[in-house]
Formats: sequence, structure tokens, C-alpha cells
Amino acid sequence: MPIASPAVYAEMLDRAKAGGFAYPAVNVTSSETLNAALGGLAAASSDGILQVSTGGAEFLSGQRVKDMVAGAAALAEFAHVVAARHPVNVALHTDHCPKGKLDGYLRPLLAISKERVAGGQEPLFQSHMWDGSAVPLGENLRIAGELLAECAKARVVLELEIGVVGGEEDGVVGAIDEKLYSTPEDALAVAEALGTGERGRYLLAATFGNVHGVYKPGNVVLRPGILDDIQRAVGQRVGRERPFDLVFHGGSGSLLDEIREAIGYGVVKMNIDTDTQYAFTRPIAGHMFTRYDGVLRVDGEVGDKRAYDPRGYMKLAEASMAARVVQACQDLRSAGTSLAA
Repeated sequence: MPIASPAVYAEMLDRAKAGGFAYPAVNVTSSETLNAALGGLAAASSDGILQVSTGGAEFLSGQRVKDMVAGAAALAEFAHVVAARHPVNVALHTDHCPKGKLDGYLRPLLAISKERVAGGQEPLFQSHMWDGSAVPLGENLRIAGELLAECAKARVVLELEIGVVGGEEDGVVGAIDEKLYSTPEDALAVAEALGTGERGRYLLAATFGNVHGVYKPGNVVLRPGILDDIQRAVGQRVGRERPFDLVFHGGSGSLLDEIREAIGYGVVKMNIDTDTQYAFTRPIAGHMFTRYDGVLRVDGEVGDKRAYDPRGYMKLAEASMAARVVQACQDLRSAGTSLAA
């Protein structure tokens, strides 16, 4: 199947919310990690979301170029070709974009999609994330309103964040303090500023103790009930149950029952990065340690070309990451739900 059209993406999100499951949104930084994510989704018969951060996009353009837009656009074009060979629907998304990088990342990519749509094509990306967690809520929502209007013209979904996800991702550090927990008042302000879909579709990353990074289960104090409070407060105001399509950030180390409780409150997308990074890298490390005398030209020897051919260990990495994506689909209950099945 091709990359999801705006209509198919909307149907994916609606089905997830109605069916009590969420899609894994897998961060990719290369053709290998993208293929791994696609392979895992296909093996699980799950639709899903592939996303690229500002740092990932810069890396994708090459160390000599270091151009976020070029890297993201190149990955998207590659994905449009290879995704068509997999029996699942996939949406492309750009992850955390702070205020200082809007003009160098999100807005240029959105302009590309607007131009494509004006020419009768589908948008290049299906959704973009504006991360306004580092600015006051009023400014966050003002910028979100501007972006939502532009996204609607490009048939693109906007994602925004209220509160702060703790930990570090791509050099953006969130403090671990009271802002880890969004409030019903925050959510009511979102609904007032952006509506609840009538001005354009958006996804809301409301925080409930989320922290980016590596943590053992139980070390992150999540309070999923906050999501229920938010949905109820705004639902009463607008007369609709669970009005928000929610996003779960910083899920590494979360307990399975916490993940599924959050899904029950309207989470339709959960970001997967740290765990898939490790799954990708672990077999490469094993290969290097166990075949070091072939990978390296030890004591003047010639080594073993089969050992240092990148295709050999990259195949292992791709298979390992794909297996972790399958696990994510099972945890999020999206396995076996693909529209293409």
C-alpha cells in the first residue's frame, strides 16, 4: 500500500480511538531503520506512523550537508517508494520541532506539502509536531493556531504538546517538575484556542509524568488518570466524549497496564524511539564483539570481508528492530488491525 492519504490517515486515527488501540510512531534516522519499522508493522499486520525528528532529519542529509529539510524530504520520498511494497498503511510525521527551528524545519516542509496539494498531489508528510513546551502556554497556543490553519490548507494533521516531557531528546531538555503533569485548565485553553477539530484536525500530547530516555519499569511515575480528567473536562464543555486524539510521549520504561490505561482515555499514537534504538544497535554490538578478528585487521592480517560488509550486520539490526516494533504493536493492541488486511 502507498503512504496513507489524508483520508486514510483520518480513518486510521478514528479506528484506533473507537477500537481501543494506538499506533506505534517509530522514530527513523536512516533507510535501514525505516525498513525495519516497515517490516515490523507488516509482520504485525498493523498500520503505523514513521516519524523523523530535527536531529534525525539533519543526520539523514549527511554529515557534509546537515540540512534538516533536505534530510526529511529525502526520507519521505524514499518511504513513498518502499512503503508501497508493504501490506499496511503508513503515515509520515515530523517529531518535536521547537520554536527556534520552525522556520528551518516545520514551515518549509509544510510549504512543500502545500505546493504538492495545490498541484493535485498528496502532502509529503501527513502530520507535523509543533513543540511549544518551552514557551508560555499562551504563546504555545497562538503559534499552534497559526500552524493549524496552514496545516488544514495542506491537508496535514498538526500535533502539539502542553506541559513538558521530561528528560532529553535531540538536545531539548525538559525539567522533571510539576510541568510533567498537564491540567484540565490547560486542556480547556487548548479547546478554546484551537477548537476540537472544526478548525483543522490535531493531535494533543498532554503530559502525565512522561519522561524521554532510558528507565527501568516503575522508575517513571505516570498518572494516566490525568488524561481522563482532561477528556472529561473538555468533553463536558463541548458536549462530546473524549474530544481529544491524544499522544503518549516518553513511553520507555512504562508498565504495560499504564500504557493500556492511557489508550483507554483516547491515546491513538505512542512514540517509540529509545527501545527501538537499542534493539537496532544491540546485534551490531554483538557482531563486533564476537567477530572482532574478522571486522578488524588484527596484527596485520586482512580480516574477513564478510564480517565487515555493512550489509551483514545491518540485516541483523533490521531484524531485531522489526521484532521490537512487532512487540510495540502487540502492547498497543494495533496488531492485526490494519485497514489493508
